[in-house]
Amino acid sequence: MSLYRDQAVVLRSWKLGEADRIISLHTHENGKVRGVAKGIRRTRSKFGGRLEPLSHVAVQLYRGRGDLDTITQVETITRFPSLRHNPERMGQAQAMLEAVDGVAQDREADRALHVMLVRALVTLEQRQNAFVLPAFFLKLLTHEGLAPQLDSCLGCGRADSLVAFDVDDGGVLCRQCRRGRPISTQALAVMRQILSGQLSVVLADEALHAALDLQHELQLLATALVERHLERRLRSIAVLEQA
Repeated sequence: MSLYRDQAVVLRSWKLGEADRIISLHTHENGKVRGVAKGIRRTRSKFGGRLEPLSHVAVQLYRGRGDLDTITQVETITRFPSLRHNPERMGQAQAMLEAVDGVAQDREADRALHVMLVRALVTLEQRQNAFVLPAFFLKLLTHEGLAPQLDSCLGCGRADSLVAFDVDDGGVLCRQCRRGRPISTQALAVMRQILSGQLSVVLADEALHAALDLQHELQLLATALVERHLERRLRSIAVLEQA
């Protein structure tokens, strides 16, 4: 049993008893941690609104004998205010949190995943761009060892005439082997750019920013891949689709 400090993103929270909440955090050094914030639902709580989902915080926790730690101190690093005031971008941010909550393992340090999440939220905070969320999903899958095969056909190995994508098998198919869903040449090109480290180029391309059909296609495909990995639908995406 001991005190420890870390930086964390608040993924979600739920009620515990009459005054407390359980907070799910993704931390830099300790992976996914669940902690109890005692008295947080009282008007005079010392935590205030600092443990709302999406907050990036510096925390101190007390590790006990069970699965739940106790949160003893919280300092806000950022609350991503621009996201909170824009329903669409807030929905995108929540989808990132939900995906990370689904893949992260309890108390297994994953610094790369934590940095990826923080950077994605910062990017989304700084610019309203429909490619940020699908790019995050694709990079998350790559981090999980499930990068989609984009260079050659899953069926025959040919590198041209790639016209379809199989979500279950995670890759592209040529005209002769095609199954799954159609994929446009432009969507395939953007996916390749994202996974080759050229996301900044994609985000800066004004023509892509105006290509609504392409954005929709990439969002649907990246979401389907993540949901296939998680084996469930993302609630946040369902809310976005209804907005």
